[in-house]
Amino acid sequence: MARSKGRMSQEVNAGSMADIAFLLLIFFLVTTTIASDKGILNILPPKLDPNVPPPDIKKNERNIFNVLINANDDLLVEGEYRRTAEGLDQDFKDFILNFGAPDEDAAALFNTLPASLQAQALRRPESSDHPGEAVISIKTNRGTSYDVFLEVFDLAKKAYFEIYAERVGLTADEYRGLTGEDEASKALQDKGKEGIPMAISIAEPDKIGGN
Repeated sequence: MARSKGRMSQEVNAGSMADIAFLLLIFFLVTTTIASDKGILNILPPKLDPNVPPPDIKKNERNIFNVLINANDDLLVEGEYRRTAEGLDQDFKDFILNFGAPDEDAAALFNTLPASLQAQALRRPESSDHPGEAVISIKTNRGTSYDVFLEVFDLAKKAYFEIYAERVGLTADEYRGLTGEDEASKALQDKGKEGIPMAISIAEPDKIGGN
């Protein structure tokens, strides 16, 4: 019988390639962790009743540390011009830990602070009365970049976390890592914050600058 002179097919059967690709796709979907942006983890105040006027809260001006950020991302810190936010966290700490006019509760609070924080505490009468009254106010306008706002906001939180952490003998990163899900970490969180609330006010932006 004569042998066929025709060529043998050189093609590879690819019928199962689609199945393999599908299985690989499922594998990567199941095993890959997709990072999600959780935004700024802050507790917002409840929505105000439009029929009830907002409370008239009178605050002595010296108890408010004002930071204004303009459309060019320049800062006006307590009336002083700054090009960057460098060193602002230390200014925040000095303001928070000031005991310019302490009442009885503030004097008791001072006595609960470790020696390291007592050494940092100031007594400037022109600054905040005491940590319980201190408020950091951050105000922007429409042209302010989100990055600079977040930088200033994070420096304000950093100042508080460093105070809380030093108060309980931890580093700031260790204190930030406390979950509060168990009694031990919750106790450390509460002890760090006791008498020193994180009072950061985000003022409504000015409607100037930008588009």
